[in-house]
Amino acid sequence: MNILMAPVAVFAILPIIPFFLVYFICIFFLKKEQRPSLLLAMDVTTFFLILSVSALFNNVFNSKFGFYLMLLILLIVVGLIGGAQTRLKGQVDVRRMLRAVWRLAFAGTGIVYIVLFLISFITYISAI
Repeated sequence: MNILMAPVAVFAILPIIPFFLVYFICIFFLKKEQRPSLLLAMDVTTFFLILSVSALFNNVFNSKFGFYLMLLILLIVVGLIGGAQTRLKGQVDVRRMLRAVWRLAFAGTGIVYIVLFLISFITYISAI
């Protein structure tokens, strides 16, 4: 089990690593085009961003609610996008909705990761 947890822990601490790793593997080894490689790298990195943002939230605010808060936000966004699709088109395209939520999660968690990382870094420096 430790064999699997060590890389996941490293990728969760620095989620930029899996982004570039997947992107360069797709470009150079799988010979995919730039846009599909970028989208796949975003999709893979979102998982690690969710883990790292929830851990940083727990660290900064001294709580154990970070992962559950992330799940709650994702469920709320699914409901909002599903409701908007129902209102506009009369039906929900589940695949399109989940893709939109996952990509929005990448953007949102990326920004929150940077903010929480800076807050954590500043509090660590000021404690020294």
